[in-house]
Amino acid sequence: MLAVLILTYNEAHHLDRAVDAVGSLASQVFVIDSFSTDETVDLARAAGVVVLQNPFINQAKQFQWALDNAPITAGWVMRLDADEVIEPDLVAALQARLPKLPPDVTGVVLRRKHVFMGRWIRHGGRYPLELLRVWRRGAARVEDRWMDEHMVLIHGRSVTIEGGFADVNLGDLGHFIDKHNKYAMREAVDVLNQRYDLFPRDAGLGPKASGQAARKRNIKERVYNRLPFGVGPVLYFLYRYIIQLGFLDGKEGAIYHGLQGLWYRFLVDAKVLELERAICLVDTTQEKLALMAKITGLQLSKNGD
Repeated sequence: MLAVLILTYNEAHHLDRAVDAVGSLASQVFVIDSFSTDETVDLARAAGVVVLQNPFINQAKQFQWALDNAPITAGWVMRLDADEVIEPDLVAALQARLPKLPPDVTGVVLRRKHVFMGRWIRHGGRYPLELLRVWRRGAARVEDRWMDEHMVLIHGRSVTIEGGFADVNLGDLGHFIDKHNKYAMREAVDVLNQRYDLFPRDAGLGPKASGQAARKRNIKERVYNRLPFGVGPVLYFLYRYIIQLGFLDGKEGAIYHGLQGLWYRFLVDAKVLELERAICLVDTTQEKLALMAKITGLQLSKNGD
């Protein structure tokens, strides 16, 4: 009934938990691995799931490769990150409702909660995060972006199914900081592409799209990304921590909102400034992309490949 796709790179500490959580729900589980150096692949094969390996460029391209190459036969497909957990009540809800959905319903939105340092972050606009994570086979694609990519329906409409769906990363603060440092570089590339039209931009969640993700994207691109250097991160943090009651999330929330809502956003601004100063020294689009690729280590091209 349902195929689950999980992207991995050194996710041995998360993999068994993710696979076990969907064990009674999935008829197929595929691990799409970026040549892990830990026990991820061995654990996946021991759990009886299909392992496919492909060199990693970014999340969007890796997931689209999975959609194009995994031998999916199930009628429905789910995207699941290795550090995410599908809780028993959501498993039961999906088992009960998916077979009964009318043909025009081609996607299912889940409401994700985030657990940080053992605490559910309920405030600061972080719950719920509504994400299209289940769709009929062939009815959705992933946006081609360097950061903040979403699944987009090709046809039909979506419904929301309630139930426990949680992001519970078991890494420490060092892992969190390292991961967001890489995220910031990729997001800076998308910001500069918006400004300079360096390669084709995916309009999957464009101005005419609806839903929570589309609204946030439009606000970010039309307002936030146009603010002077450093202003956006401060305003966003104050809005999130005070107006959206992030302070109610306790010590763990203070750390999370401070890092993810202020430090990370400021880091993106800093990387945008660094890259923009560099690429303004060259003239052509190809030269700008080549210089950005050299600085970031990312595989950038004018065609977006």
